[in-house]
Amino acid sequence: MREKVDVLVIGAGPSGTVAASIIRQAGYSVKIVEKLQFPRFVIGESLLPRSMEALSEAKFIDAITAKGFQQKFGAKFVKGDKICDFTFKEQYTKGWDWTWQVTRADFDKALADAVEEMGVPVCYNTTVTNIEFNGTDSVTTVEEAGGKQYEIEARFIVDGSGYGRVIPRLFNLEKSSNLQPRKALFAHTVDVNRLQYDEPNRITAVVHRPGTWIWIIPFSSGNTSVGFVSDPSFHNEFPGTPEEQFRAMLAAEPYTRERFKDVELVFEPRILESWSATTDKFYGEGFVLTGNVTEFLDPIFSSGVTLACVSAQTASKLVIRKLKGEDVDWEKEYMQPTMQGVNTFRSYVMAWYEGTLDKIFFAKNIQEDVKNQICSVLAGYVWDETNPYVQNHEKGLQRLARTIELMEKIDEFNR
Repeated sequence: MREKVDVLVIGAGPSGTVAASIIRQAGYSVKIVEKLQFPRFVIGESLLPRSMEALSEAKFIDAITAKGFQQKFGAKFVKGDKICDFTFKEQYTKGWDWTWQVTRADFDKALADAVEEMGVPVCYNTTVTNIEFNGTDSVTTVEEAGGKQYEIEARFIVDGSGYGRVIPRLFNLEKSSNLQPRKALFAHTVDVNRLQYDEPNRITAVVHRPGTWIWIIPFSSGNTSVGFVSDPSFHNEFPGTPEEQFRAMLAAEPYTRERFKDVELVFEPRILESWSATTDKFYGEGFVLTGNVTEFLDPIFSSGVTLACVSAQTASKLVIRKLKGEDVDWEKEYMQPTMQGVNTFRSYVMAWYEGTLDKIFFAKNIQEDVKNQICSVLAGYVWDETNPYVQNHEKGLQRLARTIELMEKIDEFNR
């Protein structure tokens, strides 16, 4: 059996559905194949405002709003008795100033259902086993859960397969990330003590010790996602089952000790590790990679869904132009801007683990305009090169941290 479509999309997550929607709106036939059955659990539960632009263009806002997810207006960072609070309304870049915190199983299913209503079939439990290219045209062999195989002929492929990394694995395009391997232990909790705490619905990142931090993401259901991220060696300090480890970690951090004492868990704590990966090229003749299949960095700063949505938003418009017969410079128009976003977030991820952002976030005094510029990055506006902390993302942060250190030494000396 062989089907024929204009565009085959691999993966029904945010990246795949955003791309499918935008391409379908342009009048082309699109089909999505997804290895798993939705709804399914996946991590990456806190969105950034920049993703809202892509979700809006894909016409998903109404479908997401109907789910009643927790709205998110900023982010709070905590280290001992120090607090650094970012409010998206104060960001430097003009754009969306709010977003959502979501249970991804429900969020991703809402997007997939919405794109199906637009006329894009979504085939779950369907695995890609082979792809053959003839120029930009391709024939993809897929297999359903029951063993039935068939072929899909397409004029172009968008690979938004996320951790599945279909095309990179089939064509040996994978390479190692330059980020250190890290490990996360996390669970959803029945957060009965939430209202006893300031800003109970605000996402919070807690610095437990250098290189180890905790995410606290409250959902509108009353449940809260809590996860510990660290070097793998940190987990060796806590023996026992994943639940015993998780509860011991909660008890070891003053900020979480009382709030989550004897907390009921929605599911057994899960482990995620060795997540950072990338590829040599984000495109090729007849295909483009979007979302986590290009590169996934780290949970801190919640960049995953934003990079997924924005890369799909950019790629889909280029695919449409390609289908119209126009010339597309994939290196200049896709690879370079995508890497601009990835590299900006990478600098912030590395600065977080190296302690550079500690000095900035928890400084006694930080200029308001500087904080607003950094806030724009944390809101996902990593493509705004009028922002000095995007344009000079690596050196700018290091220079700012050194300046803060110097000013604090001068203040201490003057006292």
